[in-house]
Amino acid sequence: MTETEPFVLVERAPPLVRLTLNRAAQFNALSTGMIASLARALAHVANDAELRVVVLGGAGRAFCAGHDLREMGPDVQLTGFRRLFADCSDLMLAIQRLPQPVIARVHGVATAAGCQLVAMCDLAVASSEARFAVSGINLGLFCATPSVALGRNVLRKQAMEMLLTGDFIDAPTACARGLVNRVVPPAELDVEVERLASAIAAKSPAAVAAGKRLFYAQLELGIAAAYELAGEAMACNAVAEDTQRGIAAFTARRK
Repeated sequence: MTETEPFVLVERAPPLVRLTLNRAAQFNALSTGMIASLARALAHVANDAELRVVVLGGAGRAFCAGHDLREMGPDVQLTGFRRLFADCSDLMLAIQRLPQPVIARVHGVATAAGCQLVAMCDLAVASSEARFAVSGINLGLFCATPSVALGRNVLRKQAMEMLLTGDFIDAPTACARGLVNRVVPPAELDVEVERLASAIAAKSPAAVAAGKRLFYAQLELGIAAAYELAGEAMACNAVAEDTQRGIAAFTARRK
């Protein structure tokens, strides 16, 4: 099948950029083309100093329905599956390594690798009608790679229940479990995403980028090493020019 529309729509409106998964008829399934296109879009964003926040959403009725099962049939060999999941994992890591925070704008369903995508974003705002699942187990395929992101966002037993049952959870449950930050009525989704993005875009981009990098790095360390890394990051941040301007303004009681 040949797809003529771009896999990812890019709406650049500094300081924000909106990346929209654009396979609405396929519920924005992560085909190999979609994975490659989104990875390229993120690489361009990473090098654009005017962009401070990324909003990632989906066209049509869903956020993302996970991998495209039409690309996972019996004709695919083990090497092909290894490449597919490696490319998808690289994409997920690119989101975490991006200097700019990424906000998932979630409506409809976010299943399997689509749920993984939500979990890998730095923040997520969901419509009250959104639903989440890691449903590969229903096909006999444990969602192993999505489990990496899910297990770093929600409590272990809650993650395992989702992974072993494949059951959907609603948006309020996803929020209570830490998978998303905020849940709003569908009509308010874009307003709430914009509000959150604007609040972040108003902050020092250097501090935000350094803080994001440090946050994920320290999570993988023991507490002593985490404090050592964090102390060095904070010291370097403190001597930055814009930080010193901010401190001076605060002590002088000016904006």
